Amino acid sequence: MPDFAMQYRRLGASNLKVSALCLGTMMFGDQTDDAEAGRIVDSARAHGVNFIDTADVYTKGASEEMVGRLLKGDRADWVLATKLGNVMGPGPNQQHYSRPWIMREVEASLRRLATDYVDILYLHRDFAGANLEEPVRAMGDLIRAGKIRYWAVSNFRGWRIAEIAALCDRLGVPRPVACQPYYNLLNRMPEVEILPACQHFGLGVVPYSPIARGVLTGKYLPGQAPAEGTRAGRADRRMMETEFREESLVIAQTLKAHAEARGLSAGQFATAWVLANPIISSVIAGPRTLAQFEDYFGAVGAVLSAQEEAMVDDLVPRGHASTHGYSDPSYPFGGRPVDGA
Repeated sequence: MPDFAMQYRRLGASNLKVSALCLGTMMFGDQTDDAEAGRIVDSARAHGVNFIDTADVYTKGASEEMVGRLLKGDRADWVLATKLGNVMGPGPNQQHYSRPWIMREVEASLRRLATDYVDILYLHRDFAGANLEEPVRAMGDLIRAGKIRYWAVSNFRGWRIAEIAALCDRLGVPRPVACQPYYNLLNRMPEVEILPACQHFGLGVVPYSPIARGVLTGKYLPGQAPAEGTRAGRADRRMMETEFREESLVIAQTLKAHAEARGLSAGQFATAWVLANPIISSVIAGPRTLAQFEDYFGAVGAVLSAQEEAMVDDLVPRGHASTHGYSDPSYPFGGRPVDGA
């Protein structure tokens, strides 16, 4: 790809520039071994990717350790993001956002990453009833201590983003620099509240799963069992609960036919659609293999026409999802309590 040129975008209201593609490393240390991960990171370097994303919970620290090894020698050239908050051990304070756990786990992440700071620390998810003032104060202290440069949120709803922005202003803590939502053309629900909140409060948006955990590559055919070795073939729980729906598979085939007619893969078209939203700062590409990662490069610079935007709107209306009930059970809606809650 000799004429390839990476794009760089400002991350929210910050002055930080990040590549349009962010290398997601959830598979590192699990489905992706050291050798393949090394090839992926080398390709990312060669193509101008400067943004890499991991989390403490990914393979219980193995992803962070692998990333630390692979960035050795040019760590300063990378915008390195990690996350905390999910369960890391059996103890009641080995998760969530108490100050002792945040401080302890940041030090653990720094050791695994073989660095003395991370550029962006995400609160990995919102927890119902959590006191947000405690983690917000901790983020301010970590910034002042030089352990992190910025902080961010992942899987937070729009009203909680507004609450955090108000807390930051009251406490004199820098606002989060980014939000990482689940957003793709099969799940457009973040367009209703999350993306407008991010735009209003100055958060960059770095969506994960732009290809809907592989559904939008078009490799899964309606009415047919998924191939062995694929994520759906392994009966991945999150995927089977959310993306793997007959209606979504039909939409994916329509998009695949259109994309290939204009010289793109289905995954490239789906990723280009996310990048075409001016609110988006970067898109997380979370590959298992080098081939999967390099397919994303064709999305950078691909321009969607008004007719193509309208085609997607016809398939999945703005602010909606591909089917009724399309939601991730890990992030349930709370507007109507059930089961005595």
